[in-house]
Amino acid sequence: MIVLFNDFGISGPYVGQMKAVLIGLAPSVPIVDLFADAPRCNPRAAAYLLASYVAEFPLDTVFLAVVDPGVGDEHRRASIVRADGRWYVGPDNGLFNVLARRARSLKWWDLVWRPTEISNSFHGRDLFAPVAAKIARGEEPPGNPVPSRERIISSWPDELGEVVYIDHFGNAMLGLRAVCLSPRNRVIVNNRTIGYARTFSAVSEGEPFWYENANGLVEIAVNKRHAANMLGLDIGTPVRVL
Repeated sequence: MIVLFNDFGISGPYVGQMKAVLIGLAPSVPIVDLFADAPRCNPRAAAYLLASYVAEFPLDTVFLAVVDPGVGDEHRRASIVRADGRWYVGPDNGLFNVLARRARSLKWWDLVWRPTEISNSFHGRDLFAPVAAKIARGEEPPGNPVPSRERIISSWPDELGEVVYIDHFGNAMLGLRAVCLSPRNRVIVNNRTIGYARTFSAVSEGEPFWYENANGLVEIAVNKRHAANMLGLDIGTPVRVL
């Protein structure tokens, strides 16, 4: 399958245009919409989010991942990555940094193939979608192998104590895996100290808490309330752990 991860938004033509290319070039390959509202123009936050979702997909899944504020810049590289048996196609701007650091097996290619026509502002459609289709069809990566560990940004932390995503309910995911904490830990955000609960029903209505979400991330929520609005949370809001 091909899994879409991008910051294009759920309105507008962009995801549909990209899907049209994929269906035209790989019509028998299923397409899964994972995120169309990844952290906008923020590959760093998106990297921690993407890494937490990849393991649930089968081997040989192709992730077409585009959070690309540097699109069209002649210095921005493009990449094909194979990590732990799954493929990733997208900009080389740190988006694959976290999953690559955590991978047991890793290969990296600089994407050198270019279509005959390419826009300056929509490489998701013109460059990355055709390459994702090629990989999904079983073709060899159209790129040059590079030492994969050299492309990983060493200055980024293994775990990110910041909000990286706010969902439809107003719950705030952190770039921090819950396995790194215990139920005794508390998190501090905007001068508010928040304790752990296993489920929403374990706290009173209107009470904030943190919990381990279904993909293993620390998530801040408020029972039957919009946590982001109530606590003043946004992408990039820092969180401390006690």
